[in-house]
Formats: sequence, C-alpha cells, structure tokens
Amino acid sequence: MVGSRAYGLYHRHADRKGSLSRGSAGRHPTATHKGPRLPTRIPADHDLHELVALSRALTSAPDEGAILRLTMDHIGAAGPYSAEAGYLKVGGDLVPSPRNGQTHALTVGRRVRELAGQDGDVTLPGRPWSRALGLRGPGGLHGYLVVTSRSQPTRAERSLLALLVRHTAAALSVVFTHRRQREDALELRRLGEEHTALQRQLISVVAELGYERAVHTLMADVAASGGGEEAVTRALHGLTGLPALIEDRFGRLRSWTGPGRPVPYPEPDPLRQDEMLHAIAKQAGPVRIKDRLITLIRPHGEILGVLALVDARDEADEHTVLALGHAAASLSLELTHLRDLAEVELRLHRELADDLLAGTDEPSAYARSAAVGHDLHGSHYVVVVQWSNRAADDSFAQTVSRAAVAVGMRSLLTHRADHVILITGHRPHVRALYEALARETGTRSGTIGVSAACDAVDDIPHHYQEARRALDVRRHSRERYGATFFDELGLYRILGPGSDHRELETFVHEWLGQLIDYDARHHGAMVETLSRYFDCGGNYDETADSLTIHRSTLRYRLQRIRDISGHDLANVEDRLNLQVATRVWRIVLGGRG
Repeated sequence: MVGSRAYGLYHRHADRKGSLSRGSAGRHPTATHKGPRLPTRIPADHDLHELVALSRALTSAPDEGAILRLTMDHIGAAGPYSAEAGYLKVGGDLVPSPRNGQTHALTVGRRVRELAGQDGDVTLPGRPWSRALGLRGPGGLHGYLVVTSRSQPTRAERSLLALLVRHTAAALSVVFTHRRQREDALELRRLGEEHTALQRQLISVVAELGYERAVHTLMADVAASGGGEEAVTRALHGLTGLPALIEDRFGRLRSWTGPGRPVPYPEPDPLRQDEMLHAIAKQAGPVRIKDRLITLIRPHGEILGVLALVDARDEADEHTVLALGHAAASLSLELTHLRDLAEVELRLHRELADDLLAGTDEPSAYARSAAVGHDLHGSHYVVVVQWSNRAADDSFAQTVSRAAVAVGMRSLLTHRADHVILITGHRPHVRALYEALARETGTRSGTIGVSAACDAVDDIPHHYQEARRALDVRRHSRERYGATFFDELGLYRILGPGSDHRELETFVHEWLGQLIDYDARHHGAMVETLSRYFDCGGNYDETADSLTIHRSTLRYRLQRIRDISGHDLANVEDRLNLQVATRVWRIVLGGRG
C-alpha cells in the first residue's frame, strides 16, 4: 500500500498535476486553521504515511530539480508549512527554483546568500514564522528551502520538518553522487580511450621514426660509399620494391634498378621534358605523372636531374614517399659533389682555353690538356656562341657546356664579354648545338660562328678570329640567327681581320660615296635599299617587303640610286662591285660612312 502511494506520488509530480494526499486533516498551505490551537499537535497516521511515501518518492526522483519540486509541493505533510522558495547550488552559486514566487524574490535571495550555508530566520511580511533551511549532505551545501508557517510550529512539527529536510538533502546527495559517478565513469572511459589512442599513436610514431632512421642510415651509407647514382637507385628499389630510375634534366636515362626497363630507352621530347620539369617544380613533394612518382633533384634551385619510381599499380604509400625523399636528398649530395668537381674541371678547362686563344707553346698545351682529360692532338675547331637575351657570364657558359655535352661535343670552354668560346675536336654538330641552346634559353635569337679546321695548337688564335668573322657575317646577314662555318663564307673569308681597312674604305667610298653623302644630307636610306635589293637577288616584291615599302617606292629609289651614283645596275661589272661594296659597308665597316 505504501509502495503504491510512493509510485503514484512520483508520477503525479512528474506530470506536475495534483499533489500527495494529506488525509482527512486537510492541512494545505492555503487552508485556514479553525478552532482553538492545541499546545502540542500529534501527527496523524496518514501524515506519517504521507511522509514515508514522500521520502520514497524523493529517492526515486530523476534529478535534483525534481527532488526540490517534490519537497516544495508536499511540505504540508510535515505541518502547517508553505514552501516560499527553493534554491539549488550550481557551480558555486544558488540558483532559484522556477516555483519561487516573485513578490519577495530579491529579499529572500539576498538573505539566503547572507546565511552562507547556515540555517536562519527570514523576515517576510504577514508570515509569523519563516526560516531558511540548508539542504546539506556529505559533500557540503546542496541548496536551501525557505519555509513559512501560519503559526509557530510545535516541537513535533519542527521535528517532522527537520526530518523532511534531511530526507531531501539525502536524496540530493544521492543524485549528486550518482551524477559524479557517471561523470567520473565517463571521464575514466574518455581518459582510457585517449590513453589507448595515445599508445597507438606512440607505437605508430616509434615505428615511423624507426623506419625513417633506417632509411636515413641506409641512404647516408650509400652517399658515404661513393657508389654513385646506381647505388641510390639500388637502395631505393630495395626499400620500396618498385623500379627506381634517374634521368638527367634532358630526360636521358642515367641509372635504372628493377624490372621493366625499356630497351631501347625512349628518346626524350625536349618540349615535353621542359613542360614536365616546370609542372613538377611548381608542386611540393613528389608528383605522379602516368605510372611514375617523380621528384626533382635541385639542391640549389637549379634542376640537375629527376629521380622516379615506376608505380603502375598505384601502390605507393607514405613510406614510399619517405624513402623517395631521402633518396632524393642523398642523390642531391652526390650530384652536387659531381657538379663541384665539374666546376673545378671547367675552371681548369677555361684557363687552358684562354691560354690557347692567346697563344701558348705546344708541349705545355699538350701536357695540360692531358691533365684535364682533353686530347688536343688532331684537328680542332673554334666555336663562338652569342645569344641576344643572355649575357656571356659563368651561368651562360655552363648552359653552353651542358648543351655541348648533350649533343656529343667534347670541348674546352671559356667566355669573353659578349660571347662564349669552345675549342672542340672533330667537326662540331653546331646546328644541333643551336637547337639545344634554343630549347635551353627559350629563344632562337642566337648566333654561332665556327672556324675552319685547325691542325696546330699555335694556329688556334688565328682560327678564333675566323670563328668571330663567321659570327659577325651571320649577325649582319638577312638570317642573322643560326650557325655558320667560316669555310662557307666565300668572299667574306678575305674580308676578315687582317685586311687593310683603309683600302676597303677607299673601295666603298669609290662605289657608294655619293649615296652615303646623299643619305647623310637627306636622312635617306639609299645604301640600305641597295643592300637589301642585292640580298633579295634583285626580286622587287621581296625587297619591298623586307623594307616595308611599296613596290613603286622601291622602283623610284632604284632610279634615284642610278641617277645619284652614276652606276648602271644592269651592267654586270657595276652590279658586282656595288654588291661587294654594300657587303663591305655593312659587315666590315658596320654600316658607317
């Protein structure tokens, strides 16, 4: 019976409708006491049963708010009481219950906080008895219950009220304890999961560091062993199980370890190679292109080569990328070392080339050339290279050296203020060199001059002048960019350095003097028009196009040239001498009067 009443009490509270039964006494907070007051009131049985049911309902309440509401709603079971206000301690502050009245809320709230956890009287108008009772448990203060009475409570009623307050505080303690236990359990579970995750992460980091240390040690051993590029690809293949390869920056294979090597290796496409290198250079880390995972070797910003793994099945993971990165670092050291050696060799080559161009004795030249690995015996050629968008500095000299090696030219190399010079054995592949440099520099605006064959060391200075003559003739011709051999110059071979410029100037003045004077007085272009006319083989349309003038304007100028110079362009002798004079004027005299 009592259990049924407790169950009903709890659910009536949860619905916030109805209240615990008070029996026949009818003591409700709003009820008016009638009849004489007895000095001492003895609780009826139904009051005690109601308190027992309330106590059980309190222990079954789901949270502290429900407990406080039950006590406030059924405070009358302990005597002639009314619950004026209730407070719960939340985060160090006393939070009022929603059931509190608003009339004396500020006064009551201030007084409760002043009590600082102790019980104490509360002054409320029209209330002969009012008191704030602390809801305390083992963990400290849980809240307050402010209770008023229509009359002074009897000792028995005060005892019942104190008992109800203790039951309420105990129920709150149980709720808070359970909550802390749940929170502690959740925190322990969270900490356990976090600990497990940290353990797994630690194991993973240790494994990663172990693998990284092993890779680093292996690559350091490879670098220290001096095994070169093949040792790097062999180690990388052993670490990843994938075929590893190295290409130079032009796309030519230098080393391959693993199965599937193409035979013959595909000849690189220079344009596609440059596009690929620029695309990879814009990315951070390795880049996948088709079935290859590729990284650049560029220790100081300049691309020295390409390291790649063939990964047709897309099996590469973070360990593969790590191994590729360490291998690239090891290879950078190797290629940098080789590059340093090459620079020393280049300096020695340059010093020897400078001495050869200036003139040196044969025994010394042969001994020094043997020391740097170049054979001076046999025929040699002097090659002069000039590019419009590149200064002839060390950087451009290295560019020319790489291009020369790429086309199979073994040479000694040096440079002057505006051109690079190569002394090379055998007839050089200068047109291939021109194409390689055009790709390297990104422009075809370059000129190459090549001397005739040189069979003696002491003739090299003379052949250097021949190469310069070939360069100058090419630069002043209609097609100024490209490569020209000295032995292809024809008439210009006798107009080179060493010729008597005074005689040449006299010859030019004899045949072109009147035209040169006319141009000077009238700011004209008669000599240039005549030179273009001969360059175009006497073709009117082609000459007019090259001068960007109308055909009728050209015809008029040619007639004026006949009138001013007194020479007949239809006469074979006059035509020959005029053509030679215009070539000497432009190429030897540089177009000056």
